[in-house]
Amino acid sequence: MADRKQDLLGRLTDLSEEAIQRLAEAPGADRVVQALKGLGERVDELQRRTKGFEELQTRLTALEKKVESLSKSASSARRATKSGPSKKA
Repeated sequence: MADRKQDLLGRLTDLSEEAIQRLAEAPGADRVVQALKGLGERVDELQRRTKGFEELQTRLTALEKKVESLSKSASSARRATKSGPSKKA
C-alpha cells in the first residue's frame, strides 16, 4: 500500500514538473510571470494604503463623537438660556 502511494506521488510530481516546463516554454509566459510579480507588489502597496485608511476611519469616528457631544451640550446651553428669566427695562 505504501509503495502504491509513493508511486502515485512520484507520478504526480513528474506530471506537475512537466506541466510547469510546458508553461514556461509557452509563448508569452514571461509576460505572465512579470505581471504576476507586479501584482504582488501592487497588493502590498494596497495593503499599506488600506491600513492608512483604517487609521483615518478610527480618527474620524472619534472626531464625529466629539462633535456630536459638543453640539448636544451647546444646544442644551441655548435652551437653558432661552428658558431662564428675561430682563425687562
